[in-house]
Amino acid sequence: MSSMGIIQISAIMGSCVAGGAYLPIMSDEALIVDKTGTIFLAGSYLVKAAIGETIDNETLGGATTHCEISGVTDYKCLDDKDCLTRIRNIMDKLGDTEKAGFNRAESKQPKKDPREILGILPDTRDKPYDMQEIIDRLIDDSEFEEYKEGYGQSIICGLARIDGWAVGIVANQRKVVKSKKGEMQFGGVIYSDSADKSARFIMNCNQKKIPLLFIQDVTGFMVGSRSEQGGIIKDGAKMVNAMSNSVVPKFTVIVGNSYGAGNYAMCGKAYDPRLIVGWPTAQVAVMGGAQAAKVLVQIEIASLKAKGELITPEVEAELFNRIKDRYDSQTSPYYAAARLWLDAIIHPLDTRKWISMGIEMSNQSPVTKQFNVGLLQT
Repeated sequence: MSSMGIIQISAIMGSCVAGGAYLPIMSDEALIVDKTGTIFLAGSYLVKAAIGETIDNETLGGATTHCEISGVTDYKCLDDKDCLTRIRNIMDKLGDTEKAGFNRAESKQPKKDPREILGILPDTRDKPYDMQEIIDRLIDDSEFEEYKEGYGQSIICGLARIDGWAVGIVANQRKVVKSKKGEMQFGGVIYSDSADKSARFIMNCNQKKIPLLFIQDVTGFMVGSRSEQGGIIKDGAKMVNAMSNSVVPKFTVIVGNSYGAGNYAMCGKAYDPRLIVGWPTAQVAVMGGAQAAKVLVQIEIASLKAKGELITPEVEAELFNRIKDRYDSQTSPYYAAARLWLDAIIHPLDTRKWISMGIEMSNQSPVTKQFNVGLLQT
């Protein structure tokens, strides 16, 4: 990273041993906190066992040793606060770098009150709501240039600004919609037409060098014979292809459900968004607890029937509840964040700040890779 011109500063606030000792010293600069930071290839006990030398850890590899004798570290700090203050002092003197050039105008507050978001989201994740109402309370001046408004309505795509930054928004519509062909489409489900629209919009944003914001409340792709015959796999693959090969920065906010392949298509953790955050209302899993329980119970019943056994309604209910409770406990955003599937759990009213900070951060790194989706199924 240093050879790429990426600044690296390490703060040694605790013990760095063996291979861990090399990491901070390979940084551009290393700061060490007196009396708490130590760095050595082997600690005092291993030194005693290996060569018979008796020495304490502070003398062996503390701040005084490495700042005044070995010269391994660069700054000796009084405490953690002093260490962090010195890092800020170093960082605020960095020279300017080439920017990515993402478009930014004067920031404007949303016309619609962002605090109303807290009343728009329903109390459970299976109830419908209008995602456009959420978007209008996140974007500057509540001004949204919607892409293909009447087509593929189960996903909302469009251009807007957040804190002045231009963004392309891809968001799951959570209310039931009716297509022009007369098909009723469930909210939060990705259909062939919405996947096709999203793929084209994502490619447009890469062409225009506009960062992408994915707002997830998705239960997955539509299933069944009608969808399979309509080419849902082909259209879903096109969307995933365009999203995964994007060269502009991607940001993901999970406001509700984030299940299965829907998580992937809407830029889940596997597809390397610059930031992926969840509201406290988020649920992240392969599928919802109730759906998973129904599937597994069906498999269990089929297995028992194949053996000539029968399962009673009481046993079936007990099995269903046990599986559902286990899945539900694992869909919590706190469960996901503890496993680094989410970078943070944020208050909905902090969303604008997080996205603006992310784009500002990404603007420090120019886009150098050419956008290329390769071969697309059409």
